[in-house]
Amino acid sequence: MGNQVEKLTHLNYAGVPTSDPNGFDPDDEGPRIGVSYIFSNDDDDQDEHMDHYSSDSGTVNHEEKPFDPQDEVECAIFYREESVFERSSGAATHTAESLLNKCRPGDLLEFVTTGQYPHWAVYVGDFQVIHLHRAEIKNNFLSDVSQGKKGRIVNGLYRYRALPPEVIVRNARDYVGCRDQELYWRNSECFAAWCRFGKREFKIGGEIRIGKQPYRLKLLFSEKQHHVLEFQSLEDVIMEKRRNDQIGKVAVMQELANHLNATHEIKEERFVN
Repeated sequence: MGNQVEKLTHLNYAGVPTSDPNGFDPDDEGPRIGVSYIFSNDDDDQDEHMDHYSSDSGTVNHEEKPFDPQDEVECAIFYREESVFERSSGAATHTAESLLNKCRPGDLLEFVTTGQYPHWAVYVGDFQVIHLHRAEIKNNFLSDVSQGKKGRIVNGLYRYRALPPEVIVRNARDYVGCRDQELYWRNSECFAAWCRFGKREFKIGGEIRIGKQPYRLKLLFSEKQHHVLEFQSLEDVIMEKRRNDQIGKVAVMQELANHLNATHEIKEERFVN
């Protein structure tokens, strides 16, 4: 099968056992089990619409809801006890024109809108970005890739040490034109992050899924409410994080609530029997 990626339906939280029957873990102790995405990808997102964007007219011919920062899920990723990613909600977003005034070669960009996966790209200079789009690494103008969406520079989300800017740009350029089975990344985020940090964990199969689950995804809903899932690889954590980004904070909390209610009913039924 090589690097070909097959799609599987994501398992909702009803299929994800947790250590706390209430779901919102009061502390970080106890086993949590995450979702494995060994044969799945996330349909990186802008895909169905991007080819319909007209750079000549400067318009977008599809309707979408504006990005709501209040519905963004705050989260952190830990490898064992080390924090490797952290996102707080409410980070400012900018128009494509404004981003062009802020970008430097090697910067990571994230374009966001409600109801779609975030789309990541590497800024390489001359108003252009390189990104993974519809199973191909492409070089496009930033304004075309944004499709009218707002974006932001996200260099600081991952806590790894960045490579020099010229190396980041070279990493991205080296793969322009690669597609389908030639690809080593599941989505635009994994590709862009690999370009900047050079870590094999961002690649498909970069880590062996055996033994304990060293990665934890901590979802933060309030000062007193959070939920933790465990995973065997960084790419699996990223897949779950991006799914949460797509559906939004309200939907994630509703999923958890539905799972917790079902778990409670099952336990009561077993107790009665």
